Amino acid sequence: MAYDLLIKGGTLIDPAQNIHANKDVAFSNGVVAAVDDNLSNADAHEVLDASGCLVTPGMIDLHVHVFYGVSHFGIEPDPTCLAKGATTVVDAGSAGADIFPGFRKYVIDVSETRILAQINISSQGMLTQEIGEFEIPEYADVDKACAMIEKHRDIILGVKVRLTKHSIVSERSGMIPLHHAREAADAAGLPIMVHPQDAWCDSIDDILAVMGERDIVTHCFHGSRCGILDDDGKVRKSVHEAMERGVIFDVGHGAGSFSWDTVETAMGQGVAPQTISSDLHIYNVNGPVYDLANVVTKFLHLGMSLDDAIAKVTSVPAEVILMSDKIGTLAPGAWGDAIISELREGEFQLMDSRGEARTSRQNFVPITVVKGGRVYRQGRRG
Repeated sequence: MAYDLLIKGGTLIDPAQNIHANKDVAFSNGVVAAVDDNLSNADAHEVLDASGCLVTPGMIDLHVHVFYGVSHFGIEPDPTCLAKGATTVVDAGSAGADIFPGFRKYVIDVSETRILAQINISSQGMLTQEIGEFEIPEYADVDKACAMIEKHRDIILGVKVRLTKHSIVSERSGMIPLHHAREAADAAGLPIMVHPQDAWCDSIDDILAVMGERDIVTHCFHGSRCGILDDDGKVRKSVHEAMERGVIFDVGHGAGSFSWDTVETAMGQGVAPQTISSDLHIYNVNGPVYDLANVVTKFLHLGMSLDDAIAKVTSVPAEVILMSDKIGTLAPGAWGDAIISELREGEFQLMDSRGEARTSRQNFVPITVVKGGRVYRQGRRG
């Protein structure tokens, strides 16, 4: 069989298939064509030597902001996500119903990065720092959100709501946006994603009370008010109960949502995130986040196994968004997204969102990205 591309000699880590072994991976017509011990170079149009490297499915980042040029958070997706190994990303509410068609036309449909989205329950979305999404409570418009979901069901995965007192949710809005997001998501048969910190409520208990299976709590290790730890540093009972009923706890590192102390305390009590995401945007792309691989490195530093960390950016998020047959794996027939990476040894400074530095002895670094069965080269399209 003729292959468009063959990756030879690497260590394949594919948690979806329970593979951690030396394997070759071949691609044809945009999908994975074969995975075997020793595929022939003669059958391939292009061969990549991955000797001494890791080969994994393309990473999936469940929380980014890529409405470049419109949302004040927005970054260009291809150089910041795809080029750094995140072949599929989910924009977490940059656009609401009033501006979502523009987001699709001018960013999603013209990017090499595969972009899916959570629609913001605020019809205006995340436009400026000066005016929050719910400065006018009526922006939380259920009917508008539902109508836009119906027009873009192929890419809208759920409904996003941000709950925080800091210039984003006015006091008179309070928790109303959360309940409107719940209403819209239920009407559309989709989950919600919630940014919980410093919300207008007593604790995260009030937020989790309206969340169920497949809903996502992002920023789960922020260390601020409405966090997963109680005043004694114990994981709250509501968190355990939410996990048991299928609520997804996602990292969402961001510029202010990842505390070494909080994540170490929670993991020490057996509560690890189900998914690792970056919350990559203009205010953290030059630090402390940089890219999704850097967040993976932080969890390796915290003692998470390599296979587990890779699963949390491949097979697990693919399951969360109901795409495990297409992405997050290199099983034959899956879409042909892969990365070749190095696990470099040395001393690497890692910073949390509060400015605390840790020194890691290893660094997970993607060096080659394959998207749709072809090597991604920045600046090339088609």
